[in-house]
Amino acid sequence: MGKKRKGKQPDTVKRAKVSKDQDGNEGNAVEVEQKLTNKQRVLIFSARGITYGVRHLMNDLRSLIPHSKSDNKLENRDELRIINEICELKNCTKCLFFQVKKKQDAYLWISNIPHGPSAKFLVENIHTMDELKMTGNCLKGSRPILSFDKSFNMSPHYSLLKEVLTQVFSTPRNHPRSKPFVDHIFSFSILDERIWFRNYQIVKEDGTLAEIGPRFTLNLIRIFDGSFGGPTLFLNPNYKPPSEYRKIIRNQAAMRHHVKTKAKVASKERKQNRELFVDEVESVFTEE
Repeated sequence: MGKKRKGKQPDTVKRAKVSKDQDGNEGNAVEVEQKLTNKQRVLIFSARGITYGVRHLMNDLRSLIPHSKSDNKLENRDELRIINEICELKNCTKCLFFQVKKKQDAYLWISNIPHGPSAKFLVENIHTMDELKMTGNCLKGSRPILSFDKSFNMSPHYSLLKEVLTQVFSTPRNHPRSKPFVDHIFSFSILDERIWFRNYQIVKEDGTLAEIGPRFTLNLIRIFDGSFGGPTLFLNPNYKPPSEYRKIIRNQAAMRHHVKTKAKVASKERKQNRELFVDEVESVFTEE
């Protein structure tokens, strides 16, 4: 016997509304259907060969985004253009796709299906919710408030990324898997040419916050006009691949080793060329 397939999610959500009579007294509860107008769905999955940290981060994002869907891992030999067809089969309009290269460098694709635009990021400083163990907490499926730094309005490419991130992380109103509560904030800040993501719980109405997690940093590489490819809209001139940073660290370590070796050789030569000082009055008081 095969497993039953889940049916299509309804586009309407039933909410209980209390009716009132002419005197203002509450009457019986009447179910009112609220139509789902924003039908954004996000597909979150990855390629094969990801690390455990990226896998936990992907699971955290799935739990924080109630309008997300998952799929099997993509083979590394497949082209990225296939993701557009996968999203159409899953009835998704947005996609978060994770890649890991050299078993240590994590990359994230954020794309608007099927016509773009799309952006590729290097994911740095990954810390999952299980790793951080923060004191904050929020209801699963609740809708978040998106907070963007004012620097997003300073440049055209950051304004484009702001719109893309808003469409991906904002939960549609009346979504069947969402809760009608707002109890946490997604914060996007720009510092050191990178986008810093934080998730906070709204503790009190006076603005008291408590961090929930996860944490990660997005280093922009390139923005494409199409979905997972196409003409380049923006190329980050300050981006350096992680291999260059590792090369610099190796060169610095090799330079330190070279300096130490050179100092040892010089010390050995000084000891060999050192002339022994003979004290002429050393044997004056010695007993014969």
